[in-house]
Amino acid sequence: MNQDFVFNHWMQSRQQRVELALDKQLAPTSSAIPTSQLLDAMRYSTLNGGKRLRALLVYAAGEALGVALELLDSPACAVEMIHAYSLVHDDMPAMDNDDLRRGKPTCHKAYGEAIALLTGDSLQSLAFETLCDTRFTAQQQIDMVKVVAQHSGVLGMAGGQAVDLESVGRQLDLNSLQIMHELKTGALIQASVLLGALSSPDTPKQILNPLSEYALAIGLAFQVQDDVLDVVANTDTLGKTQGADIALNKPTYPSLMGLAPAQQKASDLIEHSLAILADLPYDTRALAALAHFVVQRQH
Repeated sequence: MNQDFVFNHWMQSRQQRVELALDKQLAPTSSAIPTSQLLDAMRYSTLNGGKRLRALLVYAAGEALGVALELLDSPACAVEMIHAYSLVHDDMPAMDNDDLRRGKPTCHKAYGEAIALLTGDSLQSLAFETLCDTRFTAQQQIDMVKVVAQHSGVLGMAGGQAVDLESVGRQLDLNSLQIMHELKTGALIQASVLLGALSSPDTPKQILNPLSEYALAIGLAFQVQDDVLDVVANTDTLGKTQGADIALNKPTYPSLMGLAPAQQKASDLIEHSLAILADLPYDTRALAALAHFVVQRQH
């Protein structure tokens, strides 16, 4: 990584890079595509900006281990497609029933529920296809596909969302809330860091555990900050409906701990993640900056 590392420049460069790569992955390449509406909805839901935190984590972890940027584009795109599919489905009436996503009508509001359902399905399939990049060894491809499958399925993101749905209107303790968010939000963030690491054929296996622990800490901090912003930010800043969790009677960190203790918990989690990075023999400045970004963001 460049010795004159400036986080904002690095972040904007990588965000632009993954936007271009996603646009290419979602380009209409065949006249045999039976309907343009589905592809339009996939592009609408994926190419609508956002922080691209998961892609940034892929780049940051991969670059720390010396992986070339062009090799990191595929896993960065894949994890953003998984994230986009999850948001499309989460926003639907059967789940969170949200009207806004990043300041725009949600996919089902723009295209209808049936196309929104297919949009999520298609983005998930394309994510796994994207990971089958022959520039990686067969073992790397297997390892990356397995990581995304495990962290997005019943033992990861989808399982966490199921717990979230079951917890509406119920009293959860802090331990149960943490487990839910480690699955729902933290798992895919963890997968992002691991994808970056697995993009190097020479990554020492012993480095995966501390990287996983770092990712789990910032993933939980991200969710705590989300809960805080749901209380303190406004709809225009958030790009989604402010107070939505309160309206749905969902358990959150501020509701269980209070606002100030929740903010302190997010800060403590980031300090823990930074301590982990300090023990790694790599240039982890981007990973450290992303940890700070998680709790300093306003949307």
